[in-house]
Amino acid sequence: MLDVRRLALLAKVIETGSVTAAAGELNYTPSAVSQQLRRLEAEVGQPLLQRLARGVVPTEAGEVLAAHARRVQAQLAAAEADLAEVAGLRRGSVAIGTFPTVGSSLLPLVVRQFKAEHPRIRISVQSARLDLLMDMLARGEVGLSLLWDYEWNRLPGGEFELTDLLEDPTVLVVSADHRVARRRTVTMAELAGEEWIVREQDHPVAEVLERSCRSAGFKPRIAFHANDYQEAQAMVSVGLGIALAPRTAVANRNPDVRIVSVGSTAPSRRVVVARRRDRVSAPSEKEMLRVMREVAADYRASFGRGA
Repeated sequence: MLDVRRLALLAKVIETGSVTAAAGELNYTPSAVSQQLRRLEAEVGQPLLQRLARGVVPTEAGEVLAAHARRVQAQLAAAEADLAEVAGLRRGSVAIGTFPTVGSSLLPLVVRQFKAEHPRIRISVQSARLDLLMDMLARGEVGLSLLWDYEWNRLPGGEFELTDLLEDPTVLVVSADHRVARRRTVTMAELAGEEWIVREQDHPVAEVLERSCRSAGFKPRIAFHANDYQEAQAMVSVGLGIALAPRTAVANRNPDVRIVSVGSTAPSRRVVVARRRDRVSAPSEKEMLRVMREVAADYRASFGRGA
């Protein structure tokens, strides 16, 4: 492969008509320019310049190669300009992974702020289960992904760099006319006689309910297994039972249910953003991480305001 720097030297010598003049413009010595041109001629296997008493003129091969050199230089200049735009967040893209409860609560706030600050950056989002999100990160299909875990089943940190965003508290969901609906807080021990609506048996919130009730000294009586949180809220709203849910899962609340804190009597989950440790982050990914942290801080504060 031809050396791009030598091609640029050739083009400059032909443009100025002199090795000495080209060397002066490029801050080289004439001998260094002559040496590089001889190497270029050896690479192509034919003479590129005709040395005259006053300067040089290109051979036919030299003129052909110089024309290509000018096009290469123009392409490199365009590449540098494109990279400068990407670095300056004036163009580019960022791919994010998410899971449904955060995808319908925290992430829209993140996307809105990011698009307001960087309208020319294209955002793509994929929502999936935890195992699929980690696979997409490992394969490089997304550069960043929102993930979650509980204290008894922490995410592996070896391959991924994890940045904590927020502690997502577990809350109680009750109907508007339930006996504790007007209370701000309640303990799990006070709910021993209730019937419960819970996600399917292998769902993490089912384990949260089981652990919380066991710690409070009772076994939950299950009235209904729901496929999603909207279905769970609907059944709670008509008094079929009560439910536990992460706070982010009830950001879009059914108007006929109420949210009550259970404090530390039920475990919270951690929401993080993950990236692959060996990946060189694009400027858009670094900026997205900054926005995520900033928005998450405001979102955490909203928990205390009862939002």
